[in-house]
Amino acid sequence: SVSRAFWEHLRHLGLQDFPCGLGSWNKSRFDACTRPRKGQPGLGADPAGQEEAMLLGDESPEALMELLSDWHSPWALPPDCSPQDQHLREMAVLAPELVHGSRIFQVLRSLRIVGKGVEEVDNGLLQLEQLEELILSANQISSITSANLPRTLKVLELCCNAVADLQDLCTQPPPELQHLGLGYNRLCGPSQDKYLTADFWPNLISLDLSFNNFTDLLGLVSQLSSLQKLRILVLQGNPLVLIPTYRGFLVDSLPKLSILDDIHIGPDERHQFHGLARQPELIRSEARVVVSIGEIKGVPDPSARQPLEVGSEAPVITYSYCVMYKF
Repeated sequence: SVSRAFWEHLRHLGLQDFPCGLGSWNKSRFDACTRPRKGQPGLGADPAGQEEAMLLGDESPEALMELLSDWHSPWALPPDCSPQDQHLREMAVLAPELVHGSRIFQVLRSLRIVGKGVEEVDNGLLQLEQLEELILSANQISSITSANLPRTLKVLELCCNAVADLQDLCTQPPPELQHLGLGYNRLCGPSQDKYLTADFWPNLISLDLSFNNFTDLLGLVSQLSSLQKLRILVLQGNPLVLIPTYRGFLVDSLPKLSILDDIHIGPDERHQFHGLARQPELIRSEARVVVSIGEIKGVPDPSARQPLEVGSEAPVITYSYCVMYKF
């Protein structure tokens, strides 16, 4: 589940371990903040009564921060870690009480769990009440229940999963979502087209549907046209992009679109394709692919065999070959 992967990720960050968290390396700095009040034990309370500040072991905030940033340091984060991870580590040095226990739920704005084998998006995410960005790429998610997503989400990235149906995701989707990434999944049209409208995504600005199995260009465009705020659309890798008039028809049908398949739409292109949206008869639901084979190696050449003598009664030998290729 996402929750399990999340806690494992926090454990990997070591927010409570040196040089982060509260300990002998910075105890004197936080003694004033952690003294007991009104009979309540503080964060730094020692039940054994050993509350002596270990000044000799103290490290300055600057020294602790340097241990996090210097790539020679054994406590430095790997270079592929997210900015959010680095921010949490720094916060755990400067203000460790803010990321202690359940308080971390109030500071997390972005969560990135990539390639962790996650199959389920459970309701544990609802504890992250301030979460705005959720990246779950390269996992094994086949379905998402929208009720388990924080309502504050603005970015949801699900690239490289096994999503084949959007019904559960669209039951109660995050109302403020601005980017939805569904590239490299198993979505097929036209059954999923109906979930790509403003009824479900009124604030969507960016939509990635690349490398799925959408085939109905007219049907998909009729649904996407309701997304009035859509500016970025990625459809490359779908069968419908093989239609000769694909790009021109989309450019003219979605006049507010700025970028299609990672290519900017300029005024010249808009002028070139003007009026194409009113000619759906030009869209053909078929494509022709011509494959030319220049040379085949490893096949015996029958002509190299010694020819039979005229009048010979030797049996005739025939050769046949089957060449197979995939694309």
